[in-house]
Amino acid sequence: MPLSEDEQRILQQIEQQLYESDPAFAGEIRSHSFYAHHLRRMKWAGVTFVLGVVLLVAALWLVDTTFLLAFAGFVVMLGSALWFERNLRRLGRAGMQQLTESMRAAGLRDYLGSAGQRVRDRFRRD
Repeated sequence: MPLSEDEQRILQQIEQQLYESDPAFAGEIRSHSFYAHHLRRMKWAGVTFVLGVVLLVAALWLVDTTFLLAFAGFVVMLGSALWFERNLRRLGRAGMQQLTESMRAAGLRDYLGSAGQRVRDRFRRD
């Protein structure tokens, strides 16, 4: 159920007061969404799926390996697909809308570029 105009106005006033009183905290809240946790898990599930595909193809390509290694790759793929689906369901329709809006606003390259930059910064610190 959408908010009425009065409720939206009141919410915007509260948000504006928050930005005026503590801009650092407001920026931190704005950069993290309620759905970020599930989106992060979905990314990891995608990476795990790709690793499962690599394991499966490598195991079937090498003649000396057993089919158990290929089966393990398939199980990794299946598990990561189920993990992705579970987080997608928890994300829900509202989360998917927020994701698509943020990707349209910032652009996919900016979205993925900032993630890559964070990873590079982590490795530089260590």
